[in-house]
Amino acid sequence: MPDEPKTPDPAAPTARTTASAAATAPTATAAPTGTTAIAADSPAPARARRTAADDSATGQALQAAAGPRWTLALVTVGLVLAALNLRPAITSFGALLEDVGDGLHMSGSVAGVLTSVPPLCFAVFGITAPRLARRFGPAAVVCAGMAAIFVGLAVRPLAGGTVGFLAASALALMGIAVSNVLMPVIVKRYFPDRVGSMTGLYSMALALGTSLAAAATVPMTEALGGDWRLGLGVWAALAALAVLPWIPLLRDRDRDRDRDRPGAGRTGRAVAAEPTAPPRVARSRTAWALGCFFGLQATGAYITMGWMPQIFRDAGVPASTAGVLLAVTMVMGVPLAFVIPRLATRMKNQGPIVVALGLCGLGGYTGLFLAPAAGAWVWAVLLGVSNCAFPLALTMIGMRSRTGAGVVRLSAFAQSVGYLISIPGPLLVGVLYQHSGGWGLPIALMGGLMIPQMIIGSLAGRDRIVEDEC
Repeated sequence: MPDEPKTPDPAAPTARTTASAAATAPTATAAPTGTTAIAADSPAPARARRTAADDSATGQALQAAAGPRWTLALVTVGLVLAALNLRPAITSFGALLEDVGDGLHMSGSVAGVLTSVPPLCFAVFGITAPRLARRFGPAAVVCAGMAAIFVGLAVRPLAGGTVGFLAASALALMGIAVSNVLMPVIVKRYFPDRVGSMTGLYSMALALGTSLAAAATVPMTEALGGDWRLGLGVWAALAALAVLPWIPLLRDRDRDRDRDRPGAGRTGRAVAAEPTAPPRVARSRTAWALGCFFGLQATGAYITMGWMPQIFRDAGVPASTAGVLLAVTMVMGVPLAFVIPRLATRMKNQGPIVVALGLCGLGGYTGLFLAPAAGAWVWAVLLGVSNCAFPLALTMIGMRSRTGAGVVRLSAFAQSVGYLISIPGPLLVGVLYQHSGGWGLPIALMGGLMIPQMIIGSLAGRDRIVEDEC
Protein backbone atom coordinates (compact mmCIF):
# COMPACT_ATOMS: atom_id res chain seq x y z
CA MET A 1 0.00 0.00 0.00
CA PRO A 2 1.21 3.49 -0.63
CA ASP A 3 2.36 5.68 2.25
CA GLU A 4 -0.22 7.81 3.99
CA PRO A 5 0.02 11.49 3.07
CA LYS A 6 1.41 13.86 5.64
CA THR A 7 -0.98 15.60 7.95
CA PRO A 8 -1.44 19.16 6.74
CA ASP A 9 -0.45 22.03 8.95
CA PRO A 10 -3.67 23.78 10.05
CA ALA A 11 -1.92 27.12 9.94
CA ALA A 12 -0.98 26.77 6.28
CA PRO A 13 -3.35 27.40 3.38
CA THR A 14 -4.96 24.19 2.19
CA ALA A 15 -4.03 24.58 -1.47
CA ARG A 16 -0.41 25.33 -0.67
CA THR A 17 -0.19 22.34 1.72
CA THR A 18 -1.74 20.04 -0.85
CA ALA A 19 0.83 21.10 -3.42
CA SER A 20 3.64 20.56 -0.90
CA ALA A 21 2.33 17.13 0.00
CA ALA A 22 2.08 16.26 -3.65
CA ALA A 23 5.74 17.11 -4.08
CA THR A 24 6.82 14.67 -1.34
CA ALA A 25 4.25 11.88 -1.87
CA PRO A 26 4.89 8.88 -4.13
CA THR A 27 4.47 9.60 -7.83
CA ALA A 28 2.05 6.80 -8.71
CA THR A 29 -0.46 4.40 -7.25
CA ALA A 30 -1.44 0.95 -8.40
CA ALA A 31 -4.18 1.05 -11.00
CA PRO A 32 -6.84 -1.54 -11.60
CA THR A 33 -6.31 -3.92 -14.52
CA GLY A 34 -7.33 -2.40 -17.83
CA THR A 35 -6.77 1.21 -16.71
CA THR A 36 -3.85 3.53 -17.11
CA ALA A 37 -1.80 4.42 -14.09
CA ILE A 38 -1.38 8.20 -13.90
CA ALA A 39 0.53 10.10 -11.30
CA ALA A 40 -2.11 11.92 -9.35
CA ASP A 41 0.36 14.49 -8.14
CA SER A 42 2.08 15.07 -11.52
CA PRO A 43 1.37 18.48 -13.12
CA ALA A 44 1.37 17.00 -16.64
CA PRO A 45 -2.17 15.56 -16.55
CA ALA A 46 -3.51 18.86 -15.24
CA ARG A 47 -1.79 20.71 -18.05
CA ALA A 48 -3.11 18.16 -20.53
CA ARG A 49 -6.62 18.59 -19.16
CA ARG A 50 -6.33 22.36 -19.37
CA THR A 51 -4.95 22.16 -22.94
CA ALA A 52 -7.76 19.83 -23.99
CA ALA A 53 -10.30 22.15 -22.40
CA ASP A 54 -8.76 25.17 -24.11
CA ASP A 55 -8.73 23.40 -27.49
CA SER A 56 -12.35 22.34 -27.02
CA ALA A 57 -13.38 25.87 -26.09
CA THR A 58 -11.44 27.31 -29.03
CA GLY A 59 -12.99 24.80 -31.41
CA GLN A 60 -16.48 25.60 -30.15
CA ALA A 61 -15.80 29.33 -30.49
CA LEU A 62 -14.49 28.87 -34.02
CA GLN A 63 -17.51 26.82 -35.02
CA ALA A 64 -19.90 29.31 -33.45
CA ALA A 65 -18.20 32.20 -35.21
CA ALA A 66 -18.21 30.45 -38.57
CA GLY A 67 -21.84 29.41 -38.47
CA PRO A 68 -23.92 26.20 -38.46
CA ARG A 69 -22.74 23.11 -40.27
CA TRP A 70 -25.14 23.52 -43.19
CA THR A 71 -23.64 26.95 -43.80
CA LEU A 72 -20.11 25.54 -43.83
CA ALA A 73 -21.19 22.81 -46.25
CA LEU A 74 -22.79 25.39 -48.52
CA VAL A 75 -19.70 27.60 -48.40
CA THR A 76 -17.53 24.61 -49.28
CA VAL A 77 -19.63 23.85 -52.35
CA GLY A 78 -19.64 27.55 -53.25
CA LEU A 79 -15.85 27.79 -52.94
CA VAL A 80 -15.28 24.80 -55.20
CA LEU A 81 -17.73 25.98 -57.87
CA ALA A 82 -16.40 29.55 -57.72
CA ALA A 83 -12.81 28.36 -58.07
CA LEU A 84 -13.77 26.20 -61.06
CA ASN A 85 -14.95 29.41 -62.79
CA LEU A 86 -11.93 31.62 -62.12
CA ARG A 87 -9.99 30.65 -65.27
CA PRO A 88 -12.18 29.10 -68.03
CA ALA A 89 -12.95 32.57 -69.44
CA ILE A 90 -9.22 32.89 -70.13
CA THR A 91 -8.06 29.40 -71.08
CA SER A 92 -11.07 28.70 -73.33
CA PHE A 93 -10.18 31.84 -75.29
CA GLY A 94 -6.53 30.79 -75.48
CA ALA A 95 -7.49 27.40 -76.91
CA LEU A 96 -9.54 29.11 -79.69
CA LEU A 97 -7.36 32.19 -80.12
CA GLU A 98 -6.69 31.58 -83.81
CA ASP A 99 -10.35 30.84 -84.58
CA VAL A 100 -11.58 33.89 -82.65
CA GLY A 101 -8.96 36.06 -84.32
CA ASP A 102 -10.03 34.91 -87.79
CA GLY A 103 -13.71 35.24 -86.96
CA LEU A 104 -13.36 38.80 -85.63
CA HIS A 105 -10.59 39.76 -88.11
CA MET A 106 -8.00 40.47 -85.42
CA SER A 107 -4.33 41.12 -86.07
CA GLY A 108 -1.63 39.56 -83.90
CA SER A 109 -1.24 42.80 -81.97
CA VAL A 110 -4.98 43.02 -81.24
CA ALA A 111 -4.97 39.41 -80.08
CA GLY A 112 -2.08 40.33 -77.82
CA VAL A 113 -4.16 43.15 -76.37
CA LEU A 114 -6.95 40.69 -75.60
CA THR A 115 -4.52 38.38 -73.80
CA SER A 116 -3.47 41.40 -71.69
CA VAL A 117 -7.04 42.24 -70.67
CA PRO A 118 -7.24 39.64 -67.85
CA PRO A 119 -4.38 41.04 -65.75
CA LEU A 120 -5.59 44.61 -66.43
CA CYS A 121 -9.06 43.80 -65.11
CA PHE A 122 -7.61 41.91 -62.16
CA ALA A 123 -5.46 44.90 -61.23
CA VAL A 124 -8.18 47.54 -61.65
CA PHE A 125 -11.10 45.71 -60.10
CA GLY A 126 -9.20 43.56 -57.61
CA ILE A 127 -8.15 46.61 -55.60
CA THR A 128 -11.84 47.43 -55.01
CA ALA A 129 -12.61 44.03 -53.47
CA PRO A 130 -11.81 44.94 -49.80
CA ARG A 131 -14.00 48.05 -49.94
CA LEU A 132 -16.85 46.15 -51.59
CA ALA A 133 -16.53 43.39 -48.99
CA ARG A 134 -16.79 45.90 -46.14
CA ARG A 135 -19.83 47.49 -47.74
CA PHE A 136 -21.80 44.41 -48.82
CA GLY A 137 -20.06 41.41 -47.22
CA PRO A 138 -17.65 38.97 -48.93
CA ALA A 139 -20.32 36.37 -49.74
CA ALA A 140 -22.51 38.93 -51.50
CA VAL A 141 -19.59 40.23 -53.55
CA VAL A 142 -18.54 36.72 -54.61
CA CYS A 143 -22.16 35.98 -55.57
CA ALA A 144 -22.22 39.12 -57.72
CA GLY A 145 -18.85 38.13 -59.17
CA MET A 146 -20.18 34.73 -60.26
CA ALA A 147 -23.20 36.44 -61.82
CA ALA A 148 -20.90 38.81 -63.74
CA ILE A 149 -18.89 35.84 -65.03
CA PHE A 150 -22.09 34.16 -66.22
CA VAL A 151 -23.38 37.24 -68.06
CA GLY A 152 -20.00 37.99 -69.62
CA LEU A 153 -19.48 34.45 -70.89
CA ALA A 154 -23.05 34.25 -72.20
CA VAL A 155 -22.85 37.57 -74.06
CA ARG A 156 -19.27 37.28 -75.38
CA PRO A 157 -20.04 34.79 -78.18
CA LEU A 158 -22.82 37.05 -79.44
CA ALA A 159 -20.44 39.96 -80.08
CA GLY A 160 -20.18 41.00 -83.70
CA GLY A 161 -16.83 42.73 -83.38
CA THR A 162 -13.71 43.10 -81.28
CA VAL A 163 -15.09 45.91 -79.11
CA GLY A 164 -18.16 43.96 -78.04
CA PHE A 165 -16.09 40.84 -77.45
CA LEU A 166 -13.68 42.87 -75.32
CA ALA A 167 -16.49 44.49 -73.27
CA ALA A 168 -18.17 41.16 -72.50
CA SER A 169 -14.82 39.62 -71.59
CA ALA A 170 -14.10 42.55 -69.28
CA LEU A 171 -17.40 41.99 -67.46
CA ALA A 172 -16.54 38.34 -66.82
CA LEU A 173 -13.01 39.27 -65.78
CA MET A 174 -14.41 41.87 -63.38
CA GLY A 175 -16.24 39.10 -61.55
CA ILE A 176 -13.11 36.96 -61.54
CA ALA A 177 -11.02 39.84 -60.18
CA VAL A 178 -13.05 40.48 -57.03
CA SER A 179 -13.49 36.76 -56.40
CA ASN A 180 -9.73 36.21 -56.74
CA VAL A 181 -9.04 38.57 -53.85
CA LEU A 182 -11.93 37.43 -51.65
CA MET A 183 -11.38 33.67 -51.82
CA PRO A 184 -8.76 33.80 -49.01
CA VAL A 185 -11.10 36.07 -47.02
CA ILE A 186 -13.99 33.61 -47.34
CA VAL A 187 -11.75 30.76 -46.22
CA LYS A 188 -10.53 32.66 -43.18
CA ARG A 189 -14.06 33.81 -42.35
CA TYR A 190 -15.78 30.44 -42.38
CA PHE A 191 -12.89 28.01 -41.79
CA PRO A 192 -10.49 29.78 -39.38
CA ASP A 193 -9.19 26.46 -38.04
CA ARG A 194 -8.76 24.83 -41.48
CA VAL A 195 -7.18 27.57 -43.57
CA GLY A 196 -4.48 25.34 -45.07
CA SER A 197 -6.73 22.49 -46.17
CA MET A 198 -9.48 24.74 -47.52
CA THR A 199 -6.97 26.90 -49.40
CA GLY A 200 -5.59 23.73 -50.93
CA LEU A 201 -9.12 22.62 -51.86
CA TYR A 202 -10.05 25.77 -53.76
CA SER A 203 -6.57 26.01 -55.31
CA MET A 204 -6.99 22.49 -56.70
CA ALA A 205 -10.47 23.37 -57.97
CA LEU A 206 -9.05 26.47 -59.65
CA ALA A 207 -6.34 24.42 -61.37
CA LEU A 208 -8.92 21.81 -62.38
CA GLY A 209 -11.19 24.41 -63.95
CA THR A 210 -8.23 25.91 -65.78
CA SER A 211 -7.10 22.59 -67.24
CA LEU A 212 -10.65 21.42 -68.01
CA ALA A 213 -11.38 24.50 -70.11
CA ALA A 214 -8.05 24.18 -71.91
CA ALA A 215 -8.54 20.49 -72.75
CA ALA A 216 -12.28 20.41 -73.48
CA THR A 217 -12.91 23.66 -75.39
CA VAL A 218 -11.60 22.50 -78.78
CA PRO A 219 -13.25 19.04 -78.70
CA MET A 220 -16.57 20.59 -77.61
CA THR A 221 -16.29 23.17 -80.38
CA GLU A 222 -15.75 20.44 -82.93
CA ALA A 223 -18.66 18.44 -81.51
CA LEU A 224 -20.87 21.53 -81.80
CA GLY A 225 -20.13 21.92 -85.50
CA GLY A 226 -16.86 23.82 -85.31
CA ASP A 227 -18.45 27.13 -84.30
CA TRP A 228 -16.09 28.88 -81.89
CA ARG A 229 -18.96 30.96 -80.52
CA LEU A 230 -20.69 27.86 -79.17
CA GLY A 231 -17.37 26.52 -77.89
CA LEU A 232 -16.86 29.65 -75.79
CA GLY A 233 -20.48 30.13 -74.76
CA VAL A 234 -20.89 26.68 -73.23
CA TRP A 235 -18.81 27.73 -70.21
CA ALA A 236 -21.56 30.14 -69.16
CA ALA A 237 -23.52 27.13 -67.87
CA LEU A 238 -20.83 26.33 -65.31
CA ALA A 239 -20.82 29.96 -64.17
CA ALA A 240 -24.61 29.93 -63.73
CA LEU A 241 -24.28 26.88 -61.50
CA ALA A 242 -21.70 28.68 -59.36
CA VAL A 243 -24.14 31.48 -58.50
CA LEU A 244 -26.60 29.18 -56.73
CA PRO A 245 -24.73 28.25 -53.50
CA TRP A 246 -24.02 31.90 -52.69
CA ILE A 247 -27.64 33.07 -52.82
CA PRO A 248 -28.63 31.58 -49.41
CA LEU A 249 -25.47 33.12 -47.92
CA LEU A 250 -26.60 36.66 -48.75
CA ARG A 251 -28.43 36.84 -45.44
CA ASP A 252 -25.03 36.75 -43.68
CA ARG A 253 -24.00 40.05 -45.23
CA ASP A 254 -24.89 42.11 -42.13
CA ARG A 255 -22.73 39.90 -39.91
CA ASP A 256 -19.92 40.05 -42.48
CA ARG A 257 -20.04 43.85 -42.57
CA ASP A 258 -19.82 43.99 -38.77
CA ARG A 259 -16.78 41.74 -38.78
CA ASP A 260 -15.00 43.84 -41.38
CA ARG A 261 -15.31 47.09 -39.45
CA PRO A 262 -12.00 48.37 -38.03
CA GLY A 263 -11.38 47.01 -34.56
CA ALA A 264 -13.93 44.20 -34.86
CA GLY A 265 -12.90 41.10 -32.98
CA ARG A 266 -11.96 37.94 -34.81
CA THR A 267 -12.02 34.42 -33.53
CA GLY A 268 -8.96 32.29 -34.10
CA ARG A 269 -6.21 30.27 -32.57
CA ALA A 270 -3.38 32.41 -31.23
CA VAL A 271 -4.32 35.39 -33.42
CA ALA A 272 -2.80 38.74 -32.64
CA ALA A 273 -5.09 41.58 -31.68
CA GLU A 274 -6.31 43.55 -34.64
CA PRO A 275 -5.08 47.13 -34.90
CA THR A 276 -7.59 49.94 -35.11
CA ALA A 277 -6.49 50.70 -38.67
CA PRO A 278 -5.15 48.17 -41.19
CA PRO A 279 -1.43 48.41 -41.96
CA ARG A 280 -0.26 50.66 -44.77
CA VAL A 281 1.32 47.87 -46.74
CA ALA A 282 2.60 50.20 -49.46
CA ARG A 283 5.36 51.23 -47.02
CA SER A 284 6.61 47.66 -46.69
CA ARG A 285 9.51 46.37 -48.78
CA THR A 286 8.22 42.85 -48.34
CA ALA A 287 4.82 43.89 -49.72
CA TRP A 288 6.48 45.35 -52.82
CA ALA A 289 8.61 42.23 -53.24
CA LEU A 290 5.47 40.11 -53.03
CA GLY A 291 3.73 42.34 -55.57
CA CYS A 292 6.63 42.10 -58.02
CA PHE A 293 6.93 38.34 -57.54
CA PHE A 294 3.19 37.96 -58.06
CA GLY A 295 3.44 40.08 -61.20
CA LEU A 296 6.29 38.10 -62.73
CA GLN A 297 4.62 34.74 -62.10
CA ALA A 298 1.33 36.12 -63.45
CA THR A 299 3.15 37.32 -66.57
CA GLY A 300 4.39 33.82 -67.26
CA ALA A 301 1.01 32.26 -66.45
CA TYR A 302 -1.02 34.50 -68.75
CA ILE A 303 1.49 34.28 -71.57
CA THR A 304 1.26 30.51 -71.21
CA MET A 305 -2.55 30.44 -71.10
CA GLY A 306 -2.88 32.90 -73.98
CA TRP A 307 -0.13 31.82 -76.34
CA MET A 308 1.14 28.30 -75.60
CA PRO A 309 -1.50 26.51 -77.72
CA GLN A 310 -0.60 28.75 -80.65
CA ILE A 311 3.11 28.05 -80.16
CA PHE A 312 2.46 24.33 -80.42
CA ARG A 313 0.08 24.73 -83.38
CA ASP A 314 2.68 26.75 -85.28
CA ALA A 315 5.19 23.99 -84.56
CA GLY A 316 2.96 21.47 -86.32
CA VAL A 317 0.99 20.11 -83.38
CA PRO A 318 -2.75 19.56 -84.12
CA ALA A 319 -5.15 22.03 -82.52
CA SER A 320 -6.80 19.42 -80.29
CA THR A 321 -3.42 18.18 -79.07
CA ALA A 322 -2.28 21.74 -78.41
CA GLY A 323 -5.31 22.23 -76.19
CA VAL A 324 -4.52 19.02 -74.31
CA LEU A 325 -0.91 20.18 -73.85
CA LEU A 326 -2.18 23.39 -72.25
CA ALA A 327 -4.46 21.25 -70.09
CA VAL A 328 -1.45 19.20 -68.98
CA THR A 329 0.32 22.41 -68.00
CA MET A 330 -2.68 23.60 -66.04
CA VAL A 331 -3.51 20.23 -64.42
CA MET A 332 -0.07 20.08 -62.82
CA GLY A 333 -1.45 22.65 -60.41
CA VAL A 334 -4.13 20.27 -59.11
CA PRO A 335 -1.89 18.14 -56.84
CA LEU A 336 0.89 20.69 -56.43
CA ALA A 337 -1.51 23.44 -55.34
CA PHE A 338 -2.25 21.29 -52.31
CA VAL A 339 1.33 20.19 -51.62
CA ILE A 340 3.26 23.44 -52.10
CA PRO A 341 1.29 25.61 -49.62
CA ARG A 342 1.67 22.94 -46.93
CA LEU A 343 5.40 22.68 -47.60
CA ALA A 344 5.81 26.46 -47.66
CA THR A 345 4.13 26.93 -44.27
CA ARG A 346 6.66 24.57 -42.71
CA MET A 347 9.59 26.67 -43.92
CA LYS A 348 10.66 30.04 -42.57
CA ASN A 349 12.15 30.98 -45.93
CA GLN A 350 10.32 30.00 -49.10
CA GLY A 351 13.20 31.06 -51.37
CA PRO A 352 14.30 27.49 -52.20
CA ILE A 353 10.81 26.68 -53.51
CA VAL A 354 10.85 29.86 -55.61
CA VAL A 355 14.18 28.89 -57.17
CA ALA A 356 13.09 25.30 -57.85
CA LEU A 357 9.94 26.46 -59.65
CA GLY A 358 11.91 29.05 -61.61
CA LEU A 359 14.41 26.45 -62.82
CA CYS A 360 11.54 24.29 -64.07
CA GLY A 361 10.30 27.31 -66.03
CA LEU A 362 13.72 27.91 -67.55
CA GLY A 363 13.90 24.28 -68.63
CA GLY A 364 10.44 24.42 -70.19
CA TYR A 365 11.10 27.60 -72.17
CA THR A 366 14.48 26.32 -73.33
CA GLY A 367 12.75 23.22 -74.66
CA LEU A 368 10.12 25.31 -76.43
CA PHE A 369 12.91 27.30 -78.06
CA LEU A 370 14.95 24.32 -79.23
CA ALA A 371 12.39 21.58 -79.99
CA PRO A 372 8.80 22.70 -79.39
CA ALA A 373 7.11 19.70 -81.03
CA ALA A 374 9.60 16.91 -80.28
CA GLY A 375 9.49 17.34 -76.50
CA ALA A 376 6.09 19.03 -76.23
CA TRP A 377 4.81 16.86 -73.36
CA VAL A 378 7.96 17.39 -71.29
CA TRP A 379 7.88 21.16 -71.79
CA ALA A 380 4.19 21.24 -70.86
CA VAL A 381 4.90 19.42 -67.58
CA LEU A 382 7.86 21.66 -66.69
CA LEU A 383 5.88 24.83 -67.38
CA GLY A 384 3.00 23.44 -65.35
CA VAL A 385 5.28 22.96 -62.35
CA SER A 386 6.67 26.47 -62.84
CA ASN A 387 3.17 27.96 -62.88
CA CYS A 388 2.64 26.65 -59.34
CA ALA A 389 4.33 29.84 -58.21
CA PHE A 390 0.75 31.17 -58.01
CA PRO A 391 -0.38 29.11 -54.97
CA LEU A 392 3.04 29.72 -53.47
CA ALA A 393 2.54 33.49 -53.80
CA LEU A 394 -0.89 33.25 -52.16
CA THR A 395 0.61 31.24 -49.30
CA MET A 396 3.38 33.78 -48.75
CA ILE A 397 0.79 36.57 -48.67
CA GLY A 398 -0.91 34.81 -45.78
CA MET A 399 2.40 34.25 -43.98
CA ARG A 400 3.75 37.78 -44.33
CA SER A 401 1.01 39.48 -42.28
CA ARG A 402 0.20 39.08 -38.60
CA THR A 403 -3.50 40.01 -38.66
CA GLY A 404 -6.61 39.29 -40.67
CA ALA A 405 -6.96 42.91 -41.77
CA GLY A 406 -3.34 42.86 -42.85
CA VAL A 407 -3.87 39.76 -44.98
CA VAL A 408 -6.80 41.39 -46.78
CA ARG A 409 -4.84 44.57 -47.47
CA LEU A 410 -1.70 42.67 -48.48
CA SER A 411 -3.66 40.35 -50.77
CA ALA A 412 -5.36 43.24 -52.58
CA PHE A 413 -2.09 45.21 -52.80
CA ALA A 414 0.11 42.34 -54.01
CA GLN A 415 -2.42 41.09 -56.55
CA SER A 416 -3.23 44.54 -57.93
CA VAL A 417 0.44 45.55 -58.21
CA GLY A 418 1.28 42.15 -59.62
CA TYR A 419 -1.40 42.16 -62.28
CA LEU A 420 -0.43 45.70 -63.32
CA ILE A 421 3.13 44.47 -63.79
CA SER A 422 1.92 41.51 -65.85
CA ILE A 423 -0.13 43.55 -68.35
CA PRO A 424 2.65 44.28 -70.89
CA GLY A 425 3.85 40.67 -71.07
CA PRO A 426 1.18 39.02 -73.26
CA LEU A 427 0.90 42.17 -75.39
CA LEU A 428 4.66 42.28 -75.95
CA VAL A 429 4.68 38.62 -76.93
CA GLY A 430 2.01 39.29 -79.56
CA VAL A 431 3.93 42.26 -80.97
CA LEU A 432 7.23 40.35 -81.08
CA TYR A 433 5.55 37.39 -82.75
CA GLN A 434 3.93 39.56 -85.43
CA HIS A 435 7.03 41.58 -86.26
CA SER A 436 9.64 38.81 -86.01
CA GLY A 437 7.55 36.22 -87.81
CA GLY A 438 8.39 33.47 -85.33
CA TRP A 439 8.47 32.44 -81.70
CA GLY A 440 12.20 32.72 -81.03
CA LEU A 441 12.17 36.22 -79.50
CA PRO A 442 8.93 35.77 -77.51
CA ILE A 443 10.15 32.52 -75.97
CA ALA A 444 13.51 34.10 -75.14
CA LEU A 445 11.60 36.88 -73.35
CA MET A 446 9.57 34.33 -71.38
CA GLY A 447 12.67 32.45 -70.29
CA GLY A 448 14.52 35.62 -69.41
CA LEU A 449 11.76 36.70 -67.02
CA MET A 450 12.45 33.62 -64.90
CA ILE A 451 15.69 35.20 -63.64
CA PRO A 452 14.17 38.27 -61.91
CA GLN A 453 11.26 36.10 -60.75
CA MET A 454 13.66 33.84 -58.82
CA ILE A 455 15.59 36.79 -57.36
CA ILE A 456 12.59 38.85 -56.25
CA GLY A 457 10.68 35.77 -55.13
CA SER A 458 13.58 34.82 -52.86
CA LEU A 459 13.41 38.29 -51.30
CA ALA A 460 9.66 37.97 -50.81
CA GLY A 461 10.15 34.55 -49.24
CA ARG A 462 12.24 35.80 -46.33
CA ASP A 463 10.77 35.54 -42.84
CA ARG A 464 9.30 39.06 -42.58
CA ILE A 465 6.03 40.61 -41.33
CA VAL A 466 4.64 43.64 -43.16
CA GLU A 467 3.26 45.23 -39.97
CA ASP A 468 6.85 45.46 -38.67
CA GLU A 469 7.91 47.37 -41.79
CA CYS A 470 5.00 49.85 -42.00
